[in-house]
Formats: sequence, C-alpha cells, structure tokens
Amino acid sequence: MYLSGPALSGPTTFNGLPAHVLLVHALVVLVPLTAALLIVSAVWAAARRRLVWLTAVLAAVVVALTPLTTEAGEWLAQRVGSTPEVEKHIELGGSTLYFVIPLLVVAVLLLLWHWREQRGATVGKGVVSIFIVLAIVAGVAASVHIYRVGDSGTRAVWGGITAV
Repeated sequence: MYLSGPALSGPTTFNGLPAHVLLVHALVVLVPLTAALLIVSAVWAAARRRLVWLTAVLAAVVVALTPLTTEAGEWLAQRVGSTPEVEKHIELGGSTLYFVIPLLVVAVLLLLWHWREQRGATVGKGVVSIFIVLAIVAGVAASVHIYRVGDSGTRAVWGGITAV
C-alpha cells in the first residue's frame, strides 16, 4: 500500500487506485452520519451528552477530507476527459466545502452548549430553538448536497451502462 501525488497537495492514488474513488466513499458515509448525529445531539439532551464530542470530531474529519477529495477528483478529471456529466460533478463537488463547514460550526456551537450545561448554566429556549434549527438546516443541506454530488459522479461514471 502506498500513497502517491504531489508533495503539496493531497494524494492522487492509493495502492494504484485513484484516491478520489476511495475518499469519496468516506464522505458519502461520514457526511450523512455526522449530519444525523448533529441533529440528534441538538434535539435530545441525553444524546448530546454522549455524542457531542464524536460529532465534533467527525465534522472536523469531514471538513479535512473534503479538499483532499476535491483535489484528487480534479487530478482524476484531467485523466478521464471532459463530458457534460463530469463537468456537472466537478461543479457540484467544488462547492461541497460550503456545505460541510456549517456542520463543523454547528458542532462547535453544540460543544459550547454542552460545556455550559456541564457547568450548570442554562440556555434559553430561544437559543435552544436556534441551535436545533441550525443543526437541522446544516445537516439536511449537507446530506442532500453530498447525495447530489454522489449521484452526479455515479451518472458520470456509470450513466452509459444500462441494466441487463
């Protein structure tokens, strides 16, 4: 097993396979998982106490993986050629960071909320409502976006193949 690629950018291959193909699967799993944990942590105090740190770590991992996945995808796109489907996938994939950063921001806000609760401070119902809405909006938006990116990538790769 080895990674290869330019020193200043992300890996382009992993064990001979395009790194994008592998990294994208991590995001397809981790983005909706992080979104679900974020929403559950926002609406359910018992879950927040148990899951808030895991949620924050996953959100940070997702934010870190996104540019690596995008760079690896750009490298791969130069090798597969341009089609309308590939261009659509590149356009959607290029905006993914704007959808995953809010997951991290809301996760940090939930950490602050959790920290205040642990110290006995109360958070007003209005603030709680805002946190819940932010978590739902960020989680749903990121999940829908990653679905759209994945769907466009799947169509770019497999769109010409029909079921037998």
